[in-house]
Amino acid sequence: MVEAQKWTRRMSNPRLDTAATADDHVLDIPTTPTAEVRNGIYTFGSHLTPNLLTAVIIASWFMSNTGVLLLNKYLLSFYGYRYPIFLTMLHMLSCASYSYIAINFLEIVPKQHILSKKQFFKIFALCAIFCFSVVCGNTSLRYIPVSFNQAIGATTPFFTAIFAFIITCKMESVKVYFALLPVVFGIVLATNSEPLFNLFGFLVCIGSTAGRALKSVVQGILLTNEAEKLHSMNLLLYMAPMAALILLPFSLYNEGNVARITLEKAKTDSFIILLLIGNATVAYLVNLTNFLVTKHTSALTLQVLGNAKAALAAIVSVMVFRNPVTVTGVTGFAVTIMGIVLYSEAKKRSKITTY
Repeated sequence: MVEAQKWTRRMSNPRLDTAATADDHVLDIPTTPTAEVRNGIYTFGSHLTPNLLTAVIIASWFMSNTGVLLLNKYLLSFYGYRYPIFLTMLHMLSCASYSYIAINFLEIVPKQHILSKKQFFKIFALCAIFCFSVVCGNTSLRYIPVSFNQAIGATTPFFTAIFAFIITCKMESVKVYFALLPVVFGIVLATNSEPLFNLFGFLVCIGSTAGRALKSVVQGILLTNEAEKLHSMNLLLYMAPMAALILLPFSLYNEGNVARITLEKAKTDSFIILLLIGNATVAYLVNLTNFLVTKHTSALTLQVLGNAKAALAAIVSVMVFRNPVTVTGVTGFAVTIMGIVLYSEAKKRSKITTY
């Protein structure tokens, strides 16, 4: 952008310069408009202040993360659509389609390519862990309330610390491990007092949480080479179709021909199609808003918001689905969230002292 400038027009005769200064004519040159203004093009959020734009993005993040949980719970437990593997496969197909559009046409991030077979198999390994985690998470929603699901999911740092020690022999400081004690104690309280406790739902939710932690540790190991590192949106672009291919045979074997069942159901209840498309779209928006929040704030902010989201999703689910809760259960959840906050603070201080 060219700033406004002032030009002074003087007489051409140098001998008359002194006299001319009294009659100088100042011409104001207006600011050169940007290409967007000249062409009438405005990008998303261009008319918003930075603070307002960040607030809108964070609000969208909360709505998409809470929305996908509630929609999954409604579909799997209340609507009677008992096909968690197929539902997860629809999520992956949606993420693959929307990611292709966002990167190749909207160009929200530069496109990166898989450079070697070695890199491909690394991504495939991450994808397998990712599939396990997401399917277990969706399956658990059939059997346990969203509030209990979120309480268990909040223990992810505990499993991350365990896998980091087992796989990489990485030791954290004593304060970091000490901060994990409230996380474990809180979930024990919540489990013992959960009115709608289901052992299978509890175990698959633990599996989902452990899978999410394992993926983060393995990703840090496999994609350490700078040339092999992919942006989160590019990683989703490649992982999503792989995940759909992995899930397809499992869905056919365990759930049957769900596509045919869904189409048959749609003949008498067309709402199912709208519900599935909306659910799959919101699943992609979770990933998109994760990226936008990190871009406009920081990874630490995203972690803090994750703690708040768990509490918000639990409260909203109780209000929507009316599942019973106990004082002890709420206390256990609060202790777990407090432990996560202490853990985050201890990790941050540990990094500062290391440097």
